[in-house]
Amino acid sequence: MKKQLVVVGNGMAGMKCIEEIIQLNRGLYEITVIGAEPRPNYNRIELSKVLQGGTSFGDIIIHDWTWYEQNGIKLYTGEKVTRIHRKKKRIETSSGMKLSYDDLLIATGSSAFIPPIPGSDQEGVIAFRSMDDCLLMMDYAKKFKKAIVIGGGLLGLEAARGLLNLGMETEVIHNAAYLMNRQLDPMSAGLLQTELEAQGMKFRLGQQTVQIIGDGRAKGIRLANGNKLMADLIVFAVGISPNVDIGRDSGLAVSRGIIVDDYMQTSDKYIYAVGECAEHQGICYGLVAPLYDQARVLARKLCHMETEAYQGSIPYSKLKVSGVELFSVGEIGPDIGIAVQEYDRLQFKYKKVTMRDGKLAGAILYGDTTESQTMLGYIKRQADATELAAMKPASAGENRMEALVAAMPGGETVCACNQVSKSAIVKVMEKDGLTTADEVKQKTKASGSCGGCRPMLEALVKVTLSGASMPASGAEQESVTDHSICSCMSTGHEELIHLIRTTGVKSSAEVRELLDLTADQEEGCRTCEETIAYYIQRNRSQGAKHRSLPIDTFDEFISWCAEQQVPASIYAAASEEAESVFGILLHDIAIQACPAGYEIYVGGHARHPVTEGQLLSITDTREGAIRAAQYTVELYSTEGWFNEKTWEWVERTGIGSIRERVMELEYKLLEFA
Repeated sequence: MKKQLVVVGNGMAGMKCIEEIIQLNRGLYEITVIGAEPRPNYNRIELSKVLQGGTSFGDIIIHDWTWYEQNGIKLYTGEKVTRIHRKKKRIETSSGMKLSYDDLLIATGSSAFIPPIPGSDQEGVIAFRSMDDCLLMMDYAKKFKKAIVIGGGLLGLEAARGLLNLGMETEVIHNAAYLMNRQLDPMSAGLLQTELEAQGMKFRLGQQTVQIIGDGRAKGIRLANGNKLMADLIVFAVGISPNVDIGRDSGLAVSRGIIVDDYMQTSDKYIYAVGECAEHQGICYGLVAPLYDQARVLARKLCHMETEAYQGSIPYSKLKVSGVELFSVGEIGPDIGIAVQEYDRLQFKYKKVTMRDGKLAGAILYGDTTESQTMLGYIKRQADATELAAMKPASAGENRMEALVAAMPGGETVCACNQVSKSAIVKVMEKDGLTTADEVKQKTKASGSCGGCRPMLEALVKVTLSGASMPASGAEQESVTDHSICSCMSTGHEELIHLIRTTGVKSSAEVRELLDLTADQEEGCRTCEETIAYYIQRNRSQGAKHRSLPIDTFDEFISWCAEQQVPASIYAAASEEAESVFGILLHDIAIQACPAGYEIYVGGHARHPVTEGQLLSITDTREGAIRAAQYTVELYSTEGWFNEKTWEWVERTGIGSIRERVMELEYKLLEFA
């Protein structure tokens, strides 16, 4: 008998979790979804496009009515859960319906925050949060001419742009000194204001609204300085409030949101929360990428599969206003160091990259957001600021975005919301003959959530069709591209690794069934069977974080290398001789004494093709050299493809990327030594 899973909320986070559960273990739960809105699940982030015109509600539906039916999900819309009986494990709804559960997921999202100022309860005062709000604003635009938007953040500016498109004269009131003050600095905010004013928007900055003027129906606002502004429609876009009433009323631990642990479990072991209503480590996230990260962790938890704990997310923003290219991520405040700051007045472009303790911490891109996904990747892994030097401008006549995606490693993420890598997109294009970004979106969901990666996706589709999607050094190299593993399967290594990691399969038969392989032999050939078995075993062993035991001598280090589970056999060497010994550099990992201390080399190969190891780093002490070499081997064991030699791994990954991560660990170890 199936377990009963009841989901309170039919929004993006909750349905992403259900989508993942269906993929991981379709038969585990009988699922019931209760949604307050009378609609199927839709992309709330795209509401601004509906308001701005050119996009209909049908265009932003994520799961239509038939999706629920096809997956055996009971959907009740226009319903509100009013009570949770935790002891009885049962919920009640506003219509009197009673449902029992084995596991309960609260995904109630959030509501627009309307401050309790006098007059805010009058007709003509609305928020911008749902499809109903969009329809109401469209209706007002047919009858009235002037609108005021209170709030100069992302949502407020998108609402104002939509009202302008609807033909309303629009003025934005913002209490801070410049627009989007949480995501921008004064320079970039000034550029944004200039651009939006050119589009017809008006602004009053540093102003506080203290009253909505009217007598039952709003006629304007009064500011703290006493000035009055008349308007027919007042739209609040000043923030959101997590919908936590049902959690608080049922006795769950609640602060700003419903408090959850690293696996999205509330204070009741049978109740979970995800999305904007959940509070993790003191933070409630309001952007789609963190919510989807939470949903993936929770889905694996509910399916009783090993999963990495959710450790929080780095929020990023991209303004969805026609004609404006703007991206912001991480720390951008005045109390942080600046790694790069560029301003091109003629082209109206601005770039600022911040750092903390030598590590990249935040970025603002205005006018050209080509590097947005690359910056996001750097900041997520706290890359060393010196890596910025690798971001070279495009050559004359070359499209910058196309040059960037062509040079990207296959494993780098294109769509952060849905965790879709470059290699996954290239693979599905080759496999299914896709030729447009919309086809790729339909197949992989890349650009299907916040839409911020759409320009990068379009560029990748173009360069893939041209045959230049994967980087290669010198002649075209097979090892760089994620080609099919063997003749009886078209799947590449990255796709197979992702499949095993996200589904938690435990046998080759399960993998072959999911991939719908068409092999001549039913059980596959030795190559694909060994590869699948290796990745399944590696996925199991990576559940816990590994930490190497300290090693003092070279002999111990060489013995340690021989015991590691690695993609291909490795040969280690170490020498205290300061004079160059060529033979030692023909090993997969090697430590060589030098006048400055010890040099670490990786990627040597003594057989055909003979390859000399590349210099990874230089350390002062033997212990530091061994630690760096150990961590290099561990990186190879977790990232290398099955049967991929170290020299192939170095060429595919890049010595700079490996060096940065090894040096980062070394510095951390020295700090605690």
